Amino acid sequence: MNPNPLRLSFNAVWLLPAVILVQQVAAQYSPRPAFSGKAGKTLTTSVPGRTVFNPLAPKKAPNILYIMLDDVGFGASSAFGGLIETPVFDSLADNGLRFTNFHTTAICSPSRASLLTGRNHHSVNVATVIDAAVDYPGHNGYMPFEKATIAEIALENGYNTFAVGKWHITPTPDITPAGPFNRWPTGRGFERFYGFLAGETDEYTPMLWENNNKIEPDLQGKQLTTVLADKAIEYIAGQKSAAPDKPFLLYFTPGATHGPHQVEQEWIDKYKGRFDKGWDWYRSAVLERQKKLGIVPANVTLPPPNPGVKAWDSLTATEKKIFTRFFEAYAGFLSQTDFEVGRVISYLKEIGQLNNTIVVLIIGDNGASKEGGLTGHANSINEYIDKSLFTEDYQERIRDIEKQYDDIGTSRAGANYPEGWAQAANTPFRYLKQDANSEGGTRNPLIIFYPDGIRERGIRRQYSHINSVTPTVIDLAALKVPQQIKGYQQDSLEGISVAYTIKQPDAPDRHHVQYYEIGGGRAIYKDGWKAAVYHVQGTPFEHDRWSLFNLTKDFNEQVDLAAKEPAKLNELVALFDLEAAKYNVYPLLGDTSLRAYFQLTKGPFDLRRQAVLYPGLTQLPARAAPLLLLHSFSIEADVESGSQALSGALLALGGRFNGFSFYVQNGKLEAAHNKNGKIDYLKSDVPIPSGRSKLRFVLMYNNAKNLTDPAGTEALFINDQKVAERPITKADAYIMPYDEGLDVGRDNASSVVPVYRAPFAFTGKLHTVTINY
Repeated sequence: MNPNPLRLSFNAVWLLPAVILVQQVAAQYSPRPAFSGKAGKTLTTSVPGRTVFNPLAPKKAPNILYIMLDDVGFGASSAFGGLIETPVFDSLADNGLRFTNFHTTAICSPSRASLLTGRNHHSVNVATVIDAAVDYPGHNGYMPFEKATIAEIALENGYNTFAVGKWHITPTPDITPAGPFNRWPTGRGFERFYGFLAGETDEYTPMLWENNNKIEPDLQGKQLTTVLADKAIEYIAGQKSAAPDKPFLLYFTPGATHGPHQVEQEWIDKYKGRFDKGWDWYRSAVLERQKKLGIVPANVTLPPPNPGVKAWDSLTATEKKIFTRFFEAYAGFLSQTDFEVGRVISYLKEIGQLNNTIVVLIIGDNGASKEGGLTGHANSINEYIDKSLFTEDYQERIRDIEKQYDDIGTSRAGANYPEGWAQAANTPFRYLKQDANSEGGTRNPLIIFYPDGIRERGIRRQYSHINSVTPTVIDLAALKVPQQIKGYQQDSLEGISVAYTIKQPDAPDRHHVQYYEIGGGRAIYKDGWKAAVYHVQGTPFEHDRWSLFNLTKDFNEQVDLAAKEPAKLNELVALFDLEAAKYNVYPLLGDTSLRAYFQLTKGPFDLRRQAVLYPGLTQLPARAAPLLLLHSFSIEADVESGSQALSGALLALGGRFNGFSFYVQNGKLEAAHNKNGKIDYLKSDVPIPSGRSKLRFVLMYNNAKNLTDPAGTEALFINDQKVAERPITKADAYIMPYDEGLDVGRDNASSVVPVYRAPFAFTGKLHTVTINY
């Protein structure tokens, strides 16, 4: 590892930016190209044609590199005034343009859908995280083919197209071995894909796919971001070897710095002791740096702390100790990500491709994450999903996390920092990821770097949105947008290109109106004014109160003008309603705290109540698998054994931080629940007989309010004989692990429980596993 700053130098011939109007042309691809030669009866009497079977890019067409990070706040990286060292990002910014008034949607899937299509996120049916899509227009998660991705457009312009890293916009019910695959990356214009389909994955035991195939990679101890950078370089090397003059589009989205925050120890050690002064000090220090860089106006002050965040000086010594460790791990993760991005950038420079590459760097698909709660967590995102993060006793959580202090940031923990550090990483804004009403949720750094096309340097302050990126790249690369792609008539782009700002740093804004909505939180922007409402999940919308801000005078939303400017507020609220109707924003989500399951988009397992599964099924995401969450079900394994004692997993769902396993150990039947690191076992003392047997697990669920409340029973059966039983709590029945999926006949990736070691393949003959649910 060489964490020293990467200093980029360029010997570029400076050209004016290729800024054009988006052209509408006929689709270039034709399945029956015209033959220009002559076909005689023999080769000697024939003249070969010069048929162009594939689109050809113009000579010297630029490569396109989209880089988007995850859950990085506005004030985290040093490129935008943060105290976390990102020398590669700094260099790209210093040799390109910083956009300081750039906005995302406030959460991951919608931002990615908007980025790739150049449209608003409801317009492409991605209203929230794809896992929670509901069956309404604008919300169902199925991105229309009438709204092409930048990859589909690039293919029509003669590009090769690659996606490496996080995807998270394939409808979750479609992530099965049966597909359909038309909305996987390879179905939306990317010729090659290597990465993960969910919102996050473990950095050392990831759920990975290559193209449409689930793979079980051995990372050989490497961290995932390193492996993704390796794969990106591999794709570029192969493409430029085979077709050196052909441009490529690379969508590089490593998933960093979303939880779990896991990185090599040396990166954590780099920041040892550097944040001991705490998050209040960090906010003040970063604001001063941002002012010196010209990132924020000189008159900006810090807003009050977010609700629930304590003053650093009021914390106990134990709280300060563990909270500091969380941020040291996060900072190391971000610096390591910068380093791995630098490897890709350095490779392009090494092969002579960097100057002719449009690099779009988006430092975060939303603001810093609130998913660590007030204490942070050391196990997994399931602590946030099942709400144990908020319902468990605060002091008890602090004691438990202290026991895991040395593991925080390593592969041994699934860490995410507390909200106090998220607030600091979002300096100078209030609120966080998911808060679509706030600049803290939606304002992220954008850097555009293109040596051969952009000579200008500095800061651009014009208003822009993530739907602006693809229109901008279309302008810079002079791409032609066909009227039809794959037979689908194309709808108009909705984002506003910012290419006009390159040579006109003081040009008036062209992006005049933009709505925001995530989970009922919403806002509407118009020409410097913004109306916004924070919505509390699970409460009626009639309780919401709109605020009004003049962002031209109030950079970070500290002065609510709703009472003083009622006419302006009413104007903007009415405008939100118009935009919502136009883009299918309604119905608003968030009047119920948990989406009713019957409203979610349906997959193959959702349409029946029995599933017969076969060995070889591996890492099927829990949301795409038979539902085991908070209801009664049974699992029956049809097995056959000889004289030796059986062992191995029959069905496993999840991994070392959260999950459920039904397995055989030393010839005896067992089941286990891993509840964010707390494990309960159900064990039989009765040996499994030789020959053919039916092994069954039955969970009988009674509705319960709290995770610790009694919620029924579970039992084990061998050939209909009950061999074990115990009472369960609601936490036992909360079976929906996020980071690892369902395996049959083995437990791939990491083990659900420490009493066996993955993959723990079943040693007998497993015919089928039948789930009744």
